[in-house]
Amino acid sequence: MKLPLDECVTNYLKSEFIGHEVSTIDEAGLKGLKNGKLLTAASTRFDVLVTVDQNLRFQQNLENFPIAILVLRAKRSTYPFLKPLIPKALEELESIVPGLVVVVS
Repeated sequence: MKLPLDECVTNYLKSEFIGHEVSTIDEAGLKGLKNGKLLTAASTRFDVLVTVDQNLRFQQNLENFPIAILVLRAKRSTYPFLKPLIPKALEELESIVPGLVVVVS
């Protein structure tokens, strides 16, 4: 799958998504886009947006976008707190579908 890491997700996680094509939002040329504009732009090139923004699912009607959202929920959005979530995140990516929001904590 093709995954962009949202701006709030540490770049150190990029190599942890083994078996997937991962880009940062900056690398994808989407830096600075927020919410609906980000989802619209990302959905044309990616399958799943990886974020730590727990409010995104309440701010947008995600069923309207052909992209899934994977929310990493940890005490802090730093590598040591997010890395333990990766095995579960990789498992969830096996069955995630567009329009779905999956929270991994």
